[in-house]
Amino acid sequence: MKYTYEQLAKMIDHSLLHPTMTDQELEDGCRLAAKYGVASVCIKPYAVKRAAELLKGTGVFVGAVIGFPHGNSRTESKRYETELACRDGAVEIDMVINLGKALSGDWDYVERDVQAVCDEAHGRGAKVKVIFENDYLTKGGAGLSGDDFKKRLCQLCERAGADWVKTSSGYGFVKQADGSYNYKGATEHDLALMRASVSPKVQVKAAGGVRDLDGLIQVRDLGGSRCGATATAAMLDEYRRREAAEKAGTHTETSSPVLGAGGY
Repeated sequence: MKYTYEQLAKMIDHSLLHPTMTDQELEDGCRLAAKYGVASVCIKPYAVKRAAELLKGTGVFVGAVIGFPHGNSRTESKRYETELACRDGAVEIDMVINLGKALSGDWDYVERDVQAVCDEAHGRGAKVKVIFENDYLTKGGAGLSGDDFKKRLCQLCERAGADWVKTSSGYGFVKQADGSYNYKGATEHDLALMRASVSPKVQVKAAGGVRDLDGLIQVRDLGGSRCGATATAAMLDEYRRREAAEKAGTHTETSSPVLGAGGY
């Protein structure tokens, strides 16, 4: 195998963010994360305290989303939400930028918004991942092309103190020509672009559209260090299957990875 089990498992932020998630589903998800030895669970703020209790001593971090999923909260609300999450046991924070302000070209506002969360989190020993929602940015804005817009956001987030830049929330649905709503999430193009737009001290996280082991491996190949996923068990069970087949000297089929196919 190209990477070890631990290298790939410790890329996964197991996503427990669906709007209808019950308390039992949250607890089952935390136990699954511990069983597979992933990097973290990514959960809603109200659930942080319970997740921290369940995951104590497992080596799995607790991460909370802030201003999720659309980033529209006031900066002080995001800061306070971060404070509460950290007090409850979160050690990673996934915040959403204010997309409307970014597309309006109010870069100072966006940078202050990100910095407020970073300062609060870092002061409490937590790290920050900043979510762009790239599906909304394909046409660019504020006089910039889509790629130049994303590059500027990467540079802004690094100045503000971000530890990661992140492609998507997994819930950035865009209206399609047929009237339905869908999204691509992480794409090969965006991951490569974002990796090239920040220094080595800032990491890159993929989210949305990575649903199988080959997609996870592709994220790592492109320089991503974390990946939001709900298909954790399927990905890592497939790793064990291939690993066993390799040790037995038998051939195992692999599929072509496709990023940005939708579905968190």
